[in-house]
Amino acid sequence: MIIRTRFAPSPTGHLHIGGARTALFNWLYARGNNGTFILRVEDSDVQRSTEESITAILDGMRWLGLDWDEGPYYQSERFTEYKERALWLLEKGLAYRCYCTADELEKRRKKAMDEGRPPMYDGRCREGEERPGLSFAVRFRVPEGETSFVDGVKGEITFDNSAIEDLVILRSDHTPTYNLCVVVDDASMGITEVIRGDDHINNTPKQILLYRAFGFPIPEFAHLPMILGEDRTRLSKRHGATSVMAYKELGILPEALVNYLARLGWSHGDDEIFTLAELRKKFSLASVGKSSGVFNKEKLLWLNQHYIKTKSPSSLADIFICQTKKLGPDVADDSRVVKIISTLQGRSVTMAEMAEEALFYFKDTVEYEEKAARKFLTPEKTGHFQRLLTGLSELPEFTEEAVESVFTAIMESEGLKLGKLAQPVRVALTGGVVSPGIFETIEAMGKDMTIRRLRDAMKFVAEKAALT
Repeated sequence: MIIRTRFAPSPTGHLHIGGARTALFNWLYARGNNGTFILRVEDSDVQRSTEESITAILDGMRWLGLDWDEGPYYQSERFTEYKERALWLLEKGLAYRCYCTADELEKRRKKAMDEGRPPMYDGRCREGEERPGLSFAVRFRVPEGETSFVDGVKGEITFDNSAIEDLVILRSDHTPTYNLCVVVDDASMGITEVIRGDDHINNTPKQILLYRAFGFPIPEFAHLPMILGEDRTRLSKRHGATSVMAYKELGILPEALVNYLARLGWSHGDDEIFTLAELRKKFSLASVGKSSGVFNKEKLLWLNQHYIKTKSPSSLADIFICQTKKLGPDVADDSRVVKIISTLQGRSVTMAEMAEEALFYFKDTVEYEEKAARKFLTPEKTGHFQRLLTGLSELPEFTEEAVESVFTAIMESEGLKLGKLAQPVRVALTGGVVSPGIFETIEAMGKDMTIRRLRDAMKFVAEKAALT
């Protein structure tokens, strides 16, 4: 049997963290078993579904690297089949017409709650006669007994059918409902494993009953535990970003987010870092935990920093350019970009942070921090700057090693330690006292800009002296 899994998002918003993990686990299960991964857009709620949300979900999937083998299929294009299936159940006596209005149902449910009873449909139309001319919904006739299934994560689960109300499968406007659509879709698409969040557990017995009524093969089910915020409540916007693409905007790498989501509820010994290829080989539902995962932003940032450090600078260039452009500079044509990235990789937790730290490389003029300028841009430093200008100007190759040799010559002739020369130069070039190593910074900055900034610093010192 060929394994067939699916991810079936509802396009009423962006791809969120919980949905992304569900998509990832389905993708990993299919890929690890030489199966097929299907993308299905559950847009049967026409009022709430939007093209913008569909685009956001597809973009999020592509960004994470979760390619699909079939689809995307759209429920909105399959309404005729759902209606035919519902009417077939009606014809077979496995469903019935319900003429109750929304107001009547609401009054009965409120009364049941007031009396301490479950607010379930009371079945009054179950044996009623047909009432021509009146609009009706179609309800599935839930049989007596129990419904059991073995969950791939949680083990055996049993429901008493008496706790399941006769569910509406076709509304009075002839639009299908969720449970009908899902069963018809999963059956027609040959889904063998339904892997989804455990907020769907209560839907599972209803769907199993529909599978049986139609005579469809019943897939295996596995329900993933929820993702909680650090306060152990349901993950929401108050815990930070919940949209996958929001993490892209924050400068998180897709490899880091995939790695983090995989470990959020799944484990493989004490291992923490996995490539997507490694996850494909090692993932199994047997290693998915039963308890909820807690979203830890610091752990995600730690992983992101690891991936930034270990990737090649050139592979980060496009992301870096996009992040930098959001801050102002358009550096797409700057030949220094890859070299600049290499100076910042070991220091940056996110790509947004890297772009922020790189701004000094791209500004036309340096804005000196007042305290740093007062301490390091002084008249006695201009002699060192002049010697450095001369030495750097004469270099045939502007490499880190060549730059270091110029510094070494000045330090030896002046009896200086590196900090006494490097720190004033750092302020002259960057405006502050913190930057990557001075030699790699100068190489990445390039000869022309380095010389120009040293001259600007000397001019700044002279003008400051003239005012005192």
